[in-house]
Amino acid sequence: MTIKKGDFIEMDFVGKIKDTNEIFDLTKEEIAKEKKLYNSRFSYKPVIICVGEGELIKGLDEKLVGKDKGKFSLEIKSEEGFGKKDPSLLKLVPMKVFTKENLRPFPGLNININGLIGTVRTVSGGRVIVDFNHPLSGRDLVFDIEVRKILKEDKEKVEAIVSKITNEFEANLDKSNLTLKLNLDEKNKEELKKRILKLIPSVKEVKYENLKQKEEPKKVEKPEEKPKSKPKQ
Repeated sequence: MTIKKGDFIEMDFVGKIKDTNEIFDLTKEEIAKEKKLYNSRFSYKPVIICVGEGELIKGLDEKLVGKDKGKFSLEIKSEEGFGKKDPSLLKLVPMKVFTKENLRPFPGLNININGLIGTVRTVSGGRVIVDFNHPLSGRDLVFDIEVRKILKEDKEKVEAIVSKITNEFEANLDKSNLTLKLNLDEKNKEELKKRILKLIPSVKEVKYENLKQKEEPKKVEKPEEKPKSKPKQ
């Protein structure tokens, strides 16, 4: 079955830098362990995305259209990925900025300056060059992909959209009427509703109800045993 724009697909991927074969992102736990990239804080599992909705880098998003379910590789040029290097984002940062934070800069150090993430490129005397380009800008990429499933059930699609915001919810879809039980602020509810109505045309109405929190079972404390009195002599 051919993938179309607007399809929801479940897929695994391994993202690599083309010229070095270095892995920068992946969803498969066994490969992470094999390549000694495993991190116990990460959740390794297939991702579900809506094709053409900007959930992936532009080149990958576009090249999925027309592909079939199964395994394949896609090459993404830098301009279709994280963009070309922008020379204006190479900044000269005074050494005093680092000494103020008790940091000793060295090439490769990742830093946060006024909310901007950068990488130290060179250090010479009191001059530090910091690159605020994306670390993968200017790099051609290769993605090894396995499309495991093209979702057909609308409820599965709803669950895929909602789970990107919260894992605590219940969804009930009755023909074109969707009822969601969850606990979100009004702004997020409105944004979520707009996205569902846009991506799943068969859903015409979205209603919200509060999700009752599951009560944890109360611990029953055992009564303290009184010390046995010694028999009188």
